[in-house]
Amino acid sequence: MSRTIARLRRFALLLALLLIAAALFLAVQMQRRPALAGLNDLVLPVAPPQTGELRVRFAGVSTLLFDDGETAWLTDGFFSRPPLSALLGKIAPDVPRVDAGLKALGIKKLAAVVPLHSHYDHAMDSPLIARRTGALLVGSPSTLNLGRGAGLDATQMREVKSGDSLQLGRFKISFIASRHSPTLWSDGNGHEDIEAPLSAPAAASAWREGTVWSLLVEHEGQRILVQGSAGFVPDAMKGRPADVVFLGVGTLGQKDQAYRDAYWRETVQLSGARRVIPIHWDDFWQPLPDGATQPLAMPYLIDDFGSTLSDLQARAKAEQRELKLAPLWQPFNPYPKARP
Repeated sequence: MSRTIARLRRFALLLALLLIAAALFLAVQMQRRPALAGLNDLVLPVAPPQTGELRVRFAGVSTLLFDDGETAWLTDGFFSRPPLSALLGKIAPDVPRVDAGLKALGIKKLAAVVPLHSHYDHAMDSPLIARRTGALLVGSPSTLNLGRGAGLDATQMREVKSGDSLQLGRFKISFIASRHSPTLWSDGNGHEDIEAPLSAPAAASAWREGTVWSLLVEHEGQRILVQGSAGFVPDAMKGRPADVVFLGVGTLGQKDQAYRDAYWRETVQLSGARRVIPIHWDDFWQPLPDGATQPLAMPYLIDDFGSTLSDLQARAKAEQRELKLAPLWQPFNPYPKARP
């Protein structure tokens, strides 16, 4: 009996040591990430706001503020950025962080907030932002169930389906159904909906994908494609030209060459864009810096943005396109200069 107890104790000790070692390994690996120093030449210059001229501001993941001095609207608006450890329990919008994010972008009033899909890292803060700014919450039935769960009135929500468009001042936004980047949690083919009003706090998994959107934004004769996730529907952009692509690249660093070829073809080449601006590459479990410093990239354990960036630079150079990074928080002109 005593020998059995001794063996059990040794086994328990060994198991504990293995768990500690695994935890230490993960902790170290989560700190290893691509260094972004030396990329200043890729960052677009700040362009002061000018009435009638489109300016965009970037706030991490795929949060983009579009503003022409008359009308402003926002994709996603994800500012809470709960740490990875928080995902073991329930999460909810971090109100002070949301208010600070709106202040950093100079937002007081919005015409609309448009989640690119309904995962928490896109849509969790959107209903609160709609309430704070008077914006329409626009999206799929899943997104609207987030609004209902947050107590938004039906008049402040707009459901859209693929092929619909929305006019906001001089902006026309067309909604094109896309796919999520294939991951351990999403195969990129089907999707799960939020089928009833969802109130926070809730488990991160409760923010189900819903419809994944590609947005074609038209403004004064120029077009911008916003691709929030590194997935695609073949030929979806055929016959839909764009001058600029905000290209979601999350997990693209873990994809093989064939997938990268297809993704580039279906977004950049089919649209004909001359400027490509990567988005959704940063570590959204870390808070955003207050200044103009770029956010931290995802750890190598999750993605390899360094590899993605090198690949995109090579593709852009070979096809005489521009590959640029967006400055954080600051307004910039998204359009490439006219060719001589």
